[in-house]
Amino acid sequence: MAIDKKRIPEHVAIIMDGNGRWAKLHGRERLFGHANGEKSVRTVMETAVEIGVKWLTLYTFSTENWNRPKEEVDGLMNLLIENLVKELPTLKKNDVRLTAIGERSRLPEKARELLANCERETANMKRTTMVLALNYSSRWEIAEMVRRVARRVERGELKSEEISEETVASLLETAGMPDPDLLIRTSGEKRLSNFMLWQLSYTEMIFTDTLWPDFGRDEFLKCIEEYQGRERRFGNVK
Repeated sequence: MAIDKKRIPEHVAIIMDGNGRWAKLHGRERLFGHANGEKSVRTVMETAVEIGVKWLTLYTFSTENWNRPKEEVDGLMNLLIENLVKELPTLKKNDVRLTAIGERSRLPEKARELLANCERETANMKRTTMVLALNYSSRWEIAEMVRRVARRVERGELKSEEISEETVASLLETAGMPDPDLLIRTSGEKRLSNFMLWQLSYTEMIFTDTLWPDFGRDEFLKCIEEYQGRERRFGNVK
Protein backbone atom coordinates (compact mmCIF):
# COMPACT_ATOMS: atom_id res chain seq x y z
CA MET A 1 0.00 0.00 0.00
CA ALA A 2 1.19 3.49 -0.88
CA ILE A 3 1.44 5.03 2.59
CA ASP A 4 3.09 8.45 2.67
CA LYS A 5 5.17 8.45 5.85
CA LYS A 6 5.19 12.27 5.77
CA ARG A 7 1.37 12.48 6.02
CA ILE A 8 0.60 10.06 8.82
CA PRO A 9 -2.28 11.28 11.03
CA GLU A 10 -0.96 12.35 14.41
CA HIS A 11 -4.03 11.08 16.26
CA VAL A 12 -6.29 8.19 15.23
CA ALA A 13 -9.45 7.39 17.21
CA ILE A 14 -11.34 4.13 16.75
CA ILE A 15 -14.86 3.06 17.70
CA MET A 16 -14.33 -0.69 17.94
CA ASP A 17 -17.70 -2.16 16.96
CA GLY A 18 -18.99 -5.57 15.91
CA ASN A 19 -17.63 -8.00 18.51
CA GLY A 20 -21.09 -9.33 19.36
CA ARG A 21 -22.12 -9.82 15.73
CA TRP A 22 -18.81 -11.52 14.98
CA ALA A 23 -19.42 -13.97 17.83
CA LYS A 24 -22.95 -14.66 16.59
CA LEU A 25 -21.64 -15.42 13.10
CA HIS A 26 -19.34 -17.99 14.71
CA GLY A 27 -22.13 -19.48 16.80
CA ARG A 28 -20.65 -18.27 20.08
CA GLU A 29 -21.56 -15.97 22.97
CA ARG A 30 -20.82 -12.23 22.78
CA LEU A 31 -17.86 -12.48 25.17
CA PHE A 32 -16.12 -14.73 22.64
CA GLY A 33 -16.21 -11.81 20.22
CA HIS A 34 -14.89 -9.36 22.82
CA ALA A 35 -12.02 -11.71 23.64
CA ASN A 36 -11.08 -12.05 19.97
CA GLY A 37 -11.33 -8.28 19.53
CA GLU A 38 -8.29 -7.92 21.79
CA LYS A 39 -6.14 -9.41 19.03
CA SER A 40 -7.18 -6.54 16.78
CA VAL A 41 -6.27 -4.04 19.50
CA ARG A 42 -2.74 -5.44 19.64
CA THR A 43 -2.38 -5.56 15.84
CA VAL A 44 -3.64 -2.02 15.32
CA MET A 45 -1.48 -0.68 18.16
CA GLU A 46 1.66 -2.27 16.73
CA THR A 47 0.85 -1.04 13.22
CA ALA A 48 0.20 2.48 14.53
CA VAL A 49 3.60 2.45 16.24
CA GLU A 50 5.28 1.12 13.11
CA ILE A 51 3.96 3.86 10.79
CA GLY A 52 4.36 6.72 13.26
CA VAL A 53 0.91 7.47 14.71
CA LYS A 54 1.58 9.42 17.91
CA TRP A 55 -1.85 9.06 19.56
CA LEU A 56 -4.27 6.13 19.35
CA THR A 57 -7.58 6.42 21.22
CA LEU A 58 -9.83 3.37 21.53
CA TYR A 59 -13.48 3.57 22.59
CA THR A 60 -13.26 0.66 25.01
CA PHE A 61 -16.32 0.93 27.29
CA SER A 62 -19.03 3.59 27.22
CA THR A 63 -21.25 4.67 30.07
CA GLU A 64 -24.16 3.21 28.09
CA ASN A 65 -22.49 -0.21 28.11
CA TRP A 66 -23.48 -0.62 31.77
CA ASN A 67 -27.01 -1.24 30.46
CA ARG A 68 -25.94 -4.52 28.86
CA PRO A 69 -26.67 -7.85 30.59
CA LYS A 70 -24.73 -8.20 33.87
CA GLU A 71 -22.97 -11.34 32.65
CA GLU A 72 -21.56 -9.46 29.65
CA VAL A 73 -20.54 -6.41 31.71
CA ASP A 74 -18.80 -8.60 34.29
CA GLY A 75 -17.05 -10.46 31.49
CA LEU A 76 -15.89 -7.20 29.91
CA MET A 77 -14.48 -5.99 33.23
CA ASN A 78 -12.66 -9.31 33.70
CA LEU A 79 -11.23 -9.03 30.18
CA LEU A 80 -10.05 -5.51 30.97
CA ILE A 81 -8.30 -6.71 34.14
CA GLU A 82 -6.76 -9.68 32.32
CA ASN A 83 -5.47 -7.57 29.43
CA LEU A 84 -4.03 -4.81 31.62
CA VAL A 85 -1.75 -7.49 33.05
CA LYS A 86 -1.11 -9.48 29.87
CA GLU A 87 -0.41 -6.58 27.52
CA LEU A 88 1.93 -4.54 29.72
CA PRO A 89 5.09 -6.22 28.34
CA THR A 90 3.83 -5.60 24.77
CA LEU A 91 3.29 -1.92 25.54
CA LYS A 92 6.81 -1.61 26.93
CA LYS A 93 8.35 -3.51 24.01
CA ASN A 94 6.68 -1.13 21.56
CA ASP A 95 7.55 2.01 23.58
CA VAL A 96 3.84 2.81 24.10
CA ARG A 97 2.50 4.95 26.94
CA LEU A 98 -0.93 3.94 28.23
CA THR A 99 -3.48 6.31 29.70
CA ALA A 100 -7.28 6.57 29.93
CA ILE A 101 -10.15 9.03 29.73
CA GLY A 102 -13.55 8.64 31.39
CA GLU A 103 -15.07 8.34 34.85
CA ARG A 104 -12.89 5.75 36.55
CA SER A 105 -14.70 5.67 39.89
CA ARG A 106 -17.32 3.18 38.68
CA LEU A 107 -14.75 0.69 37.38
CA PRO A 108 -13.94 -2.29 39.64
CA GLU A 109 -11.23 -1.51 42.18
CA LYS A 110 -8.90 -4.13 40.68
CA ALA A 111 -9.26 -2.56 37.22
CA ARG A 112 -8.52 0.91 38.62
CA GLU A 113 -5.41 -0.40 40.41
CA LEU A 114 -4.07 -2.20 37.34
CA LEU A 115 -4.79 0.77 35.09
CA ALA A 116 -2.89 3.09 37.43
CA ASN A 117 -0.03 0.58 37.49
CA CYS A 118 0.11 0.43 33.68
CA GLU A 119 0.17 4.21 33.55
CA ARG A 120 3.08 4.32 36.00
CA GLU A 121 4.98 1.54 34.26
CA THR A 122 4.66 3.14 30.82
CA ALA A 123 4.90 6.80 31.85
CA ASN A 124 8.29 7.22 30.16
CA MET A 125 7.37 5.47 26.92
CA LYS A 126 7.63 7.95 24.04
CA ARG A 127 6.81 6.43 20.66
CA THR A 128 2.99 6.35 20.84
CA THR A 129 0.35 7.11 23.47
CA MET A 130 -2.59 4.71 23.56
CA VAL A 131 -5.68 6.14 25.25
CA LEU A 132 -8.47 3.89 26.50
CA ALA A 133 -11.88 5.54 26.71
CA LEU A 134 -13.25 3.69 29.77
CA ASN A 135 -16.67 4.40 31.23
CA TYR A 136 -16.57 7.34 28.85
CA SER A 137 -19.40 9.52 27.59
CA SER A 138 -18.86 12.73 25.69
CA ARG A 139 -21.98 14.31 27.17
CA TRP A 140 -20.74 13.42 30.67
CA GLU A 141 -17.33 14.90 29.76
CA ILE A 142 -18.88 18.16 28.53
CA ALA A 143 -21.16 18.43 31.59
CA GLU A 144 -18.15 17.83 33.84
CA MET A 145 -16.25 20.55 31.99
CA VAL A 146 -19.14 22.99 32.55
CA ARG A 147 -19.08 22.19 36.28
CA ARG A 148 -15.32 22.88 36.36
CA VAL A 149 -15.79 26.20 34.59
CA ALA A 150 -18.62 27.14 36.98
CA ARG A 151 -16.47 26.38 40.03
CA ARG A 152 -13.65 28.56 38.68
CA VAL A 153 -16.11 31.41 38.04
CA GLU A 154 -17.58 31.02 41.55
CA ARG A 155 -14.11 31.22 43.08
CA GLY A 156 -13.37 34.38 41.09
CA GLU A 157 -10.59 32.69 39.12
CA LEU A 158 -12.31 33.18 35.78
CA LYS A 159 -14.65 35.78 34.27
CA SER A 160 -17.44 34.63 31.97
CA GLU A 161 -16.16 36.81 29.13
CA GLU A 162 -12.76 35.09 29.41
CA ILE A 163 -14.16 31.64 28.57
CA SER A 164 -12.79 30.59 25.19
CA GLU A 165 -12.48 27.43 23.12
CA GLU A 166 -9.05 27.03 24.67
CA THR A 167 -10.59 27.23 28.16
CA VAL A 168 -13.06 24.49 27.29
CA ALA A 169 -10.40 22.24 25.73
CA SER A 170 -8.15 22.62 28.77
CA LEU A 171 -10.89 21.33 31.08
CA LEU A 172 -11.96 18.30 29.05
CA GLU A 173 -10.72 14.76 29.71
CA THR A 174 -8.50 15.12 26.64
CA ALA A 175 -6.64 18.21 27.87
CA GLY A 176 -3.14 18.18 26.42
CA MET A 177 -4.07 15.79 23.60
CA PRO A 178 -4.37 16.84 19.95
CA ASP A 179 -7.83 16.42 18.42
CA PRO A 180 -8.15 13.26 16.31
CA ASP A 181 -7.18 13.64 12.66
CA LEU A 182 -8.95 10.41 11.74
CA LEU A 183 -11.89 8.51 13.25
CA ILE A 184 -12.48 4.90 12.20
CA ARG A 185 -15.66 3.01 13.08
CA THR A 186 -15.95 -0.68 12.27
CA SER A 187 -18.98 -2.95 11.62
CA GLY A 188 -20.88 -0.69 9.22
CA GLU A 189 -22.53 1.57 11.78
CA LYS A 190 -22.39 5.29 10.89
CA ARG A 191 -22.82 7.25 14.10
CA LEU A 192 -20.61 8.71 16.83
CA SER A 193 -22.33 7.04 19.80
CA ASN A 194 -21.53 9.80 22.29
CA PHE A 195 -17.80 9.72 21.53
CA MET A 196 -15.54 12.80 21.58
CA LEU A 197 -18.24 15.16 20.30
CA TRP A 198 -16.14 18.30 20.94
CA GLN A 199 -12.87 16.84 19.69
CA LEU A 200 -14.20 15.43 16.39
CA SER A 201 -15.30 18.79 14.96
CA TYR A 202 -12.89 18.64 12.00
CA THR A 203 -11.92 14.99 12.08
CA GLU A 204 -11.92 12.90 8.90
CA MET A 205 -14.21 9.88 9.35
CA ILE A 206 -14.06 6.43 7.80
CA PHE A 207 -16.77 3.81 8.33
CA THR A 208 -15.93 0.24 7.37
CA ASP A 209 -18.21 -2.80 7.25
CA THR A 210 -15.47 -4.99 8.73
CA LEU A 211 -16.32 -6.34 12.18
CA TRP A 212 -13.74 -5.40 14.80
CA PRO A 213 -12.26 -8.91 15.37
CA ASP A 214 -11.56 -9.07 11.60
CA PHE A 215 -9.99 -5.59 11.49
CA GLY A 216 -6.27 -6.13 11.05
CA ARG A 217 -3.14 -4.52 9.70
CA ASP A 218 -4.21 -4.37 6.05
CA GLU A 219 -7.60 -2.84 6.87
CA PHE A 220 -5.98 -0.25 9.14
CA LEU A 221 -3.47 0.71 6.45
CA LYS A 222 -6.28 1.03 3.89
CA CYS A 223 -7.94 3.55 6.21
CA ILE A 224 -4.69 5.50 6.51
CA GLU A 225 -4.31 5.48 2.73
CA GLU A 226 -7.89 6.74 2.27
CA TYR A 227 -7.25 9.48 4.85
CA GLN A 228 -4.17 10.59 2.92
CA GLY A 229 -6.24 10.91 -0.24
CA ARG A 230 -8.52 13.50 1.33
CA GLU A 231 -8.03 17.27 1.37
CA ARG A 232 -8.43 18.74 4.84
CA ARG A 233 -9.67 22.36 4.57
CA PHE A 234 -10.91 23.14 8.11
CA GLY A 235 -13.59 25.42 6.66
CA ASN A 236 -11.21 27.19 4.27
CA VAL A 237 -11.00 27.06 0.47
CA LYS A 238 -7.96 25.69 -1.29
